[in-house]
Amino acid sequence: MTEYVRFQSVVPNRRGRFPGVFALANGLARTGLLTQQDATWHRAANDRGNAMHTDPMTVTPDCYDPVLHPGARAWFRASATELLDMAKDYLDLLDRYGVGWVELRTASPGRITYEDAVQCIAVPQTFAEDWPWPRAD
Repeated sequence: MTEYVRFQSVVPNRRGRFPGVFALANGLARTGLLTQQDATWHRAANDRGNAMHTDPMTVTPDCYDPVLHPGARAWFRASATELLDMAKDYLDLLDRYGVGWVELRTASPGRITYEDAVQCIAVPQTFAEDWPWPRAD
């Protein structure tokens, strides 16, 4: 069984979502909060990551579509050690800036809208539709 890993914010953003590690780092950069050294590292790290791994939206453009796939989020395959090692550097960046994050692990990330050798995009399960046992009323 495949295990998946996700690093995300400990608190929701203004839209009620829990951004992942790359979105959090990109937010720091976009708002100008990074030092020049960290901004330079971040740009180079993003470029390396983009060159190494497929952007799911280039293969399945609607994989994050909010109507078709509400709340879809990215997960790493636990076997994708190169990608997880890269993510650790981003987590170190978040730690330096006091951005809280949590690691999640699961074999059931939800309804998968995209998957490749290192990652998947999945719509999280919901109580009403995905609870595994019948009501006991």
